[in-house]
Amino acid sequence: MKLNRSFYKKNALDLGKDLLGKYLVFNVHNNRLVVKIVEVEAYMGIKDKASHTYKGKKTPRTEAMFMSGGHAYVYLIYGIYNCLNIVASEKDNPQGVLIRGVEPIEGENIMSLNRFNKPFSELKKSKIPNLTNGPGKLTQALGITRELNGEDLTGNKLYICSGNEENIDIIESKRIGIDYSEEAKEFLWRFYIKDNKYVSYI
Repeated sequence: MKLNRSFYKKNALDLGKDLLGKYLVFNVHNNRLVVKIVEVEAYMGIKDKASHTYKGKKTPRTEAMFMSGGHAYVYLIYGIYNCLNIVASEKDNPQGVLIRGVEPIEGENIMSLNRFNKPFSELKKSKIPNLTNGPGKLTQALGITRELNGEDLTGNKLYICSGNEENIDIIESKRIGIDYSEEAKEFLWRFYIKDNKYVSYI
């Protein structure tokens, strides 16, 4: 079942945990790609020194973060990789959840062609987790670009479903790659499913 707007209208910490185990669906070029969200990071916005919207900073890049919860915020890092974030909370309270790792459920062959230019059946077992175990990897595999920045997640192109409602153990740890953010780098605002092989860092 597709998640409605009310699901997203909570702070990024709660949303981040609630997104684990949910299914992200992307309908593109007559194909349906489905992945399970297994790793996320929460960014709490105005008071979070690691957030793009710290102190309420609003730029053309971060404008989508100021939308109401349930929109996509897609941005470029290192001039190469796109990152997918789920906007949390209410309009003008710019919080978000970075999707860091996903487990392929449907459309693995397309994801493999996008990432490695070879069919999924030709991947070595050791290389399979590398398909989507990182924020830049998963967007490449799914074909998510900045054209989806600001996309409404209650629509039919890119959205999140309830998944199979399994019981999961959630691990909390420090966020990755934010050493510049002073005390914020110590916050345990990264959440992932214990023992899932598609988590980027253990």
